[in-house]
This record gives sequence, structure tokens and C-alpha cells, in this order.
Amino acid sequence: MINELHQKLINKEITAVELANGYLSKIQEKDKEINAFISLADKETILKQAEQVDEKIEKGKEINILEGIPFAAKDNMLALGTKTTAGSKILENYESIFDATVIQKLRNQGAILLGKTNMDEFAMGSSTENSAFFTTKNPCDLERVPGGSSGGSAAAVKSEMAPFALGSDTGGSIRQPASFCGVVGFKPSYGAVSRYGLVAMASSLDVISPLTRTAEDAEIVFKSIAGKDPMDSTSLDLPLFSEEIQNTQFRIQNTVFGVPKEYFGPGLDETVKKHLEETIKKIESQGAQIKEVSLKMSPYALPCYYIIMPAEVSANLARFDGIRYGSILKSQPSVANLRDIYFKSRGKGFGAEVRRRLVLGTYVLSSGYYDAYYKKAQQVRRLITEDFNKVFQEVDFLLTPTSPTLPFKIGEKVDNLLAMYLSDIFTVGANISGVPAISLPCAKSENNLPIGLQIIGPYLSDYSLLKAAKSIEDIIG
Repeated sequence: MINELHQKLINKEITAVELANGYLSKIQEKDKEINAFISLADKETILKQAEQVDEKIEKGKEINILEGIPFAAKDNMLALGTKTTAGSKILENYESIFDATVIQKLRNQGAILLGKTNMDEFAMGSSTENSAFFTTKNPCDLERVPGGSSGGSAAAVKSEMAPFALGSDTGGSIRQPASFCGVVGFKPSYGAVSRYGLVAMASSLDVISPLTRTAEDAEIVFKSIAGKDPMDSTSLDLPLFSEEIQNTQFRIQNTVFGVPKEYFGPGLDETVKKHLEETIKKIESQGAQIKEVSLKMSPYALPCYYIIMPAEVSANLARFDGIRYGSILKSQPSVANLRDIYFKSRGKGFGAEVRRRLVLGTYVLSSGYYDAYYKKAQQVRRLITEDFNKVFQEVDFLLTPTSPTLPFKIGEKVDNLLAMYLSDIFTVGANISGVPAISLPCAKSENNLPIGLQIIGPYLSDYSLLKAAKSIEDIIG
């Protein structure tokens, strides 16, 4: 889709101004019922940027593939000229004071930011129902959730209100909503994309990457935002980005795909299982080798995640004290001291799920419990990583479900926290081990709900994984 829009721009079939206005009109028309956007960028600024692209084209100058292409960004990424709320009341009026590295890179290449998308508060959730502002609806069925926490980004892409959108993925927050909305969601290797300017949730797990309509689009956007950033010490400058690796040809006939038996056992919806098995047979029919493998540490990935993640959350969210980022207390007659400001600001500004994870994270880091919980979880994390490393000595990629269920109805799991947390059971392993993974829409259920296939690759195999995804996308049709 991005390449098609690019060709239309350089062939003068459409102007960048017309393109931008077209997407703004779609947002105005569709977002009243979907609620994908928290805020929009200034229209005058959007059109001015589009005019500059049109002027270059008129002068016969070459334009970048993303130049003039509109996009949306999850509202936990700083972007000058916008508010960044992270879906929380405590940041409701916070204005971005600089661009996140990913936003700056896209702007430098001429991409045009349309607005900021809705999300679970501080990216904590699997349905976008935890947003402090409103619930986003799934464009495939308005009675169902779009997934989370990047539900707004997935819904914006699916409903064609943006050609692509950025999301963040800490335990599946790009891939799970991609699966629920029937779009492509790519999670890169940890460190492949700078996190500078992202409102941190769990710093050793967070990654930024795109939600798109095709795997080719995911590769285009990833290539534009990946790379070393001096502002992020965890970002990488490795052969991952060499032209040779990027241009390596992929042949499905030379590829061995592993199917982990632990991902197809109890807990997987029968409809999802049936369609995934049919998809795997299609891939095998094209000459790929399918091999059953075992990831014996898989059952421990989710409990490991729910110790490490809240521990890092409790540290990262300590900065939101109701002072530095603006107080949400309109009047403070009952505030006697600094402690009162902290308690009342955080109590009023944070939602129930955020408070729950803060308490859990503080507990597992506290004296007497650190060794029993956090240290033990880090040891398990190492075992999970070794499990992935070992299996990738046998196979090239893994094929798994993205989500254990079909998109569920709004309100269906709000009071069942365990069921909600289990939405991430097949995605958290990639975050814990840092490996890349992508969700592709592979089928639809009898009631027309999308089903996602997850492909997982070895650490730093991002471009090979994207090429495999493009090949499988062609097979699936």
C-alpha cells in the first residue's frame, strides 16, 4: 500500500495535499464510532508539510518512499505539537517537548503525522478498555475490542484512517491487536529500534514498530526507523542493517519452520487452532519443511513476565508524582504536605490496572521478596532465552498462534483478570527473549473475525523474518 501511494504521488495521479485531506476526511467520517484517535495534529501543519512534498514533485526532485505518506502514532510517543497522554489522566495535559527518535526519523523522511492513537493506560492492557478516556472499537465488529495496548493504532490502520501506524510492544501489544483487527503487526529484536521519547513501561521489554496492511509495508517502515541512536544506549549498531542482509533473497523451499507443541495445547480456541493448522498445511504445500518442536519453558513465560514487567513499571512510573508533569489536582485545600500531593495525584491520576501493577511491582522488589520473586524471574528469563536459542539451531522460524482466542466482546473480560492476562500467553516469550516476531492475518472465523499467525525468528533475524512473512502472505493470499 505504501509503495502504491508513493507511485501515485510521483506519477502525479494524486497530490500529497489530496492524500492528507483524504485521510483527515476518513478520520472525521469513521472515528466517531471507532474512537481510534485520542488527538489529531494541527491541520494547517499537516497540509503545509504536504504542500512542501508537492512542490518537490513539481520541480522534478526525487522523493523518499515515505515522503508525503500520512501516519499515526500511539499516544505514548513524544511528538512536538501534540499532547502525549499515554492514555492516562495523570498526563492528560502534558505537551510533548521534543520528538521521539522514531517520530523524528519519519519526519526527516517526509512522512506526515496525522495524530495520536488511543491505548490502554501506560500500555497496560490487552483490549484498550483501560484507556482513561474511552474504549476503541474493533472495525471488524464494533461490539468487540481491537486488542491492546496498541488498539487505537491497529483500528486506525484496519479502518483505513492511516496507511500505517506506530505501536509499542512490551508483551504482545503490537501483535495481539494486529491479530484482532486483521492487520500486520511487527515486533523487532530488542534494541533494533530506539526507544528514546517513548513513555517507558518496562524498559527491558519495550519495543517500537509499525502496524501496517502488508508485510512489505512493515519492512518499509522498519527500515526507516531502525538503527543506532546515541540517545538510547540499548539501541544497536550491528550487521542487521547491512545492505547485503537486507537484499538477501528468501526461498520458502529452503526453509524449516518449527511448530511448538506447547502453543497448540489446552487453552487454544478450537476455531483458531483449526484455521492455523490449515494455514501451516498451505505453507508446507509450497515446499517448506514443517517440524514439530518443543519449547519446554513456555508455560513459565507469562508468570515470568508478570513479575519482571510490574517491577520495571514501579520504577518507571515513580516519576509521575503530580508535580513535574503537571498536577491534576485543580484545587488543593486539603493538601498539607508533599506526601499528600504524591498520594492524591497518583491515586486520582492512575487507573485501577496501573495501580494494581504498581503495587505488585513494588512488592516483588521489596526487601525480603526481591530474591524470591524478581531475581528468580530473571533466572527463568535466561532459561526461556536459552530455550529459544536451542530450538533455532533446529529450525529457521517458528509458526504459532498470535492470540489464543478470537477478538472478545467489549466488557467480556474486564472482571476476569486472569483471562485478560492470558491474551498475551503466546506473545510474551518473544519479548522476554528479545527475538523478533510478526503477526499476519491468515484466516477468518465463520462469523468473519480475523485470526493471526505469529512467525518468530532468531535474535537479529529481522529482515529474514520480514522476507519470510512476505512469502507466507503470498501463500495465504
